[in-house]
Amino acid sequence: MPAEPASASLPVAAARRRRLRADRARQLADLLRHQILAGGFPGGVLPLEHTIAADYRASRNTVRQALEMLRDEQLIDRQPGVGTVVVCEKYPHGLNRLQGLAETLNEHGRVTNEVRTVGPLRAPGPVAHRLGLPEHTDVLCIERLRRLNGLPLSLDLSYLPLDVAGELLGCDLENTDVFRLLESLTGGPLGHADVTLEAVNADAHSAAVLQVPRGAAVLMLERLTHLPDGRPVDLEFIRFRGDRIAMSGVLHRSL
Repeated sequence: MPAEPASASLPVAAARRRRLRADRARQLADLLRHQILAGGFPGGVLPLEHTIAADYRASRNTVRQALEMLRDEQLIDRQPGVGTVVVCEKYPHGLNRLQGLAETLNEHGRVTNEVRTVGPLRAPGPVAHRLGLPEHTDVLCIERLRRLNGLPLSLDLSYLPLDVAGELLGCDLENTDVFRLLESLTGGPLGHADVTLEAVNADAHSAAVLQVPRGAAVLMLERLTHLPDGRPVDLEFIRFRGDRIAMSGVLHRSL
């Protein structure tokens, strides 16, 4: 095969260099993001660009591009006379234990709930199926906007069997996790939960409630919680603001 003309190969080589710079910037942004979320920068101030470049063996252009990515995520910003600072804190949400949000984030402040919907309704078919109920059974539906230190954090929609959770209608849903209330009503601890986590785009309703742009990526946690005997008792669809929560867990390999 004839060799490619040198003039034709120049744009290809330039495109490859741009791609490699973009790859390096993305990789550096991932490392810096981890440091930010782990509290690795004292006082929330990042090192100077040349220090980051030396520490990570990156070019200044790569450092600038990585920092721009983190600014676009609204994690950091440039402040005159100070430098590059962390402007948005992400709160850790562990996936190792079955806990309510207030239990999970108790070290980071006070979780309060705005009860937007509460009451019985006819369960949609998939909800009845997941809860192990006959079709057309009424369930308790609860939707709450959950705030941490006054900032919107998640929009939670829960479906619960009325024979177990009906008394929640008279409970303090504004200041107490549903898990705590369920354990009080059933007289013992909950069992286990099946969890699915994915990213979805915020629809107009959830975007307005969570105060994020329409179409912004949010973390959707679908959780089906069971009593110790295995009975499904709480089906939840939780939309977390992706800029304020970081999911983490410990996984053990078993062959």
